[in-house]
Amino acid sequence: MPDASGVWQFVEKTARETFEAANFREIRTPIFESTDLFARSIGSTTDIVTKEMYTFQDRKGRSLTLRPEETAPVVRACVENNLMVPDNVVKLYYIGPMFRYERPQAGRYRQFHQVGVEAFGSDDPSIDAEIIAVAVSLFEKLGLENLRVNINSVGCPDCRPSYLEELKKYFGSKIGEMCDECKKRLEFNPLRILDCKNEACQKYISKAPAPLDYICGKCKADFEKAVKYLKGLKIDFEINNRLVRGLDYYTGTTFEVISGKLGAQNAVCGGGRYDNLVEELGGRKTPAVGFAVGVERIIEILKGSNKLIPSKKLDVFIAAVGEEAMGEGLRLLRELRGLGVSSDMDFIDRSLKAKMKAADRSKAKFTLIIGDEEIKKNAVILRTMEDGSQREVSIDKVAGELSL
Repeated sequence: MPDASGVWQFVEKTARETFEAANFREIRTPIFESTDLFARSIGSTTDIVTKEMYTFQDRKGRSLTLRPEETAPVVRACVENNLMVPDNVVKLYYIGPMFRYERPQAGRYRQFHQVGVEAFGSDDPSIDAEIIAVAVSLFEKLGLENLRVNINSVGCPDCRPSYLEELKKYFGSKIGEMCDECKKRLEFNPLRILDCKNEACQKYISKAPAPLDYICGKCKADFEKAVKYLKGLKIDFEINNRLVRGLDYYTGTTFEVISGKLGAQNAVCGGGRYDNLVEELGGRKTPAVGFAVGVERIIEILKGSNKLIPSKKLDVFIAAVGEEAMGEGLRLLRELRGLGVSSDMDFIDRSLKAKMKAADRSKAKFTLIIGDEEIKKNAVILRTMEDGSQREVSIDKVAGELSL
């Protein structure tokens, strides 16, 4: 609703400024894509694909899906438009709605909104640190507190299979006492078990083998370099051996930013590397890393923090009485708006007293009063609304008399 949109605009504006200051450029993709795009990229056995996607057929029988996340559509668009070229880093950001059929809870809705970034073309851990630093900068500029960065590595296709085997061995003897979802995950993707929030499962998950103990030399070296860079940036973080992302395309370093202000679903930002996704979706092999931020979750935190969100205020309100004065008011509106002065007027034919009540409701800094007497003098009455003081000024010099 209009009264609540100011905080949305504040978050979106801050995100744009933060991302563009780091040389990310905006990309906009369609609301829906081919269903196959998400099944291939996110993973056919993930909860998103099996339970949460809004999928339908178009008039030609093609299966389409409202986008549940934005990384795969961005990759698809970049591949189709040859945006990625060798020896070049492409940095993009997006803002928009996503759709998942999940149980609504604090900060989570079936139509939700994300801002996020993607960087293609570098396999150096320095860009992992860059991506995390951009996320932290965004939250700092939003004024969020009580946040922490969790970081981990989920390995690569070379070393992950051996880790998955260890997970199968470990959970195999315990799965009978775990939830039905974990039983399915053990068969299709045991890594997903680490993401289970069920209390009965947590006692086993807490003692499960850690991925960092099984990753290959390259993954370990990359992870250690990323950690080193984060320390150099003085970014507070902790290594979380249980951190896995809910999407199958992640490889290597992954991270989340966690809020103490939300419930069980407490991640406000999640991301990491996905070095194989571009190739899997038809492009040349291209390293990539990114993150997504849940806008609703940020707004939940802002609402609970009692922070003053900057709001746009009207500069000038025009109270014009009479047909000729209304015409002059319209002319002034056009002139002031052309100079970048936010302005409005009362468009109802009524008394000056009623128009001044409308001026009060507008919360404008100034009110310009125009009536028959002012028209004769080629003047307006300039009223400062804060203290009620007013004076007559030439109608041709109104803009210069406004102290904005």
